[in-house]
Amino acid sequence: MADKIAVLPGDGVGKDVTEAAMKVLDAVGFKAEYTYGDIGWEFWCNEGDPLPERTIELLKNSKCALFGAITSKPKDEAAEELKPELRDKGFVYQSPIVRLRQLFNLHTNLRPCKAYPGNPLNYRDDIDLVVFRENTEGLYVGVEYYPLPQEVYDALAKYNSKMERFGKSSLEDIAVSCRIFTRAGCQNIARQGFEYAKKFGYKTVTFVEKPNVIRETSGLMIREARKIAKEYPGIEIWETNIDAQCMWLVKNPQDYGVMVATNMFGDIVSDLAAQLIGGLGFSPSGNIGDNFAVFEPTHGSAPKYEGQYKVNPIAMILTSKMMLQWLGEIEMADRIDKAIATVLKEGNVKTYDFGGTHTTMEMADAIIEKL
Repeated sequence: MADKIAVLPGDGVGKDVTEAAMKVLDAVGFKAEYTYGDIGWEFWCNEGDPLPERTIELLKNSKCALFGAITSKPKDEAAEELKPELRDKGFVYQSPIVRLRQLFNLHTNLRPCKAYPGNPLNYRDDIDLVVFRENTEGLYVGVEYYPLPQEVYDALAKYNSKMERFGKSSLEDIAVSCRIFTRAGCQNIARQGFEYAKKFGYKTVTFVEKPNVIRETSGLMIREARKIAKEYPGIEIWETNIDAQCMWLVKNPQDYGVMVATNMFGDIVSDLAAQLIGGLGFSPSGNIGDNFAVFEPTHGSAPKYEGQYKVNPIAMILTSKMMLQWLGEIEMADRIDKAIATVLKEGNVKTYDFGGTHTTMEMADAIIEKL
């Protein structure tokens, strides 16, 4: 029986690259029961919800989801774009992908960054690393206050004298975002990194945090990572600060294989790693939970290019490859990977981001030809 897979093209070029990836999936022989779902800016503007309940129900009845890209804007700008009859009705914009990660406990964000020889945008051809990013906690959890309620200020001031320096400011002038870690969340992402290193033969796992300054949250992550490391005696644990790691990653990217970070730092270091292998047009990702996963490219929706079939679909095609791996279709995934490698090595088909004029679908067709 074919797997039920939700397809969420989303906004802008998400629709274009999803179309390209679906064509490659069909060509490689993957059989599934696809159902398309609604997500993104159109549904925020017209319904006040970028992740409608019908889409959540669709996902609950699916094996996994393939997701394109969405447009996302700050809260105040989003409110201005609601259709007039929905304004002042209490609707508050929330990122639908962040909601998906939390609703389905997609605790692990997996971002492979592999350089394919022949790509003129590669920093080096020997880069092959993967970032494990904790996906449901940290600074992106959404516990934020503006203006700061008096009772929240009082509670913080009661337990931490450092709040005194803000006592002269009006509460209307203070915004607070909470960075929340749990021991279980830290242990889980650390173990995911070590298990991957063990499975694929990496000798080190690098933890990217900032415990010298953010002592309690980053400190908890590093302490738990050290405990988990003792379970993997053949793998060395490296500990780096996020600022220094960005420098070292540019200087010596080949030194790193598995990198583990919490939510915001993982977001930062994975985008840097993506640029080293040609940019976000080559960078896939998977949001993975215990029994469900959502696969998405790491690039945005680029609304100005929607429908022009201009953008590079390789990140989305690699994302579909990750989905196949997760589903156990290893042979199909390998064929897609080798086809992409061949197209890039030959260098005859290039989209605009790496110096060519070929379209999204022409790149997909070139990959299909090499399958």
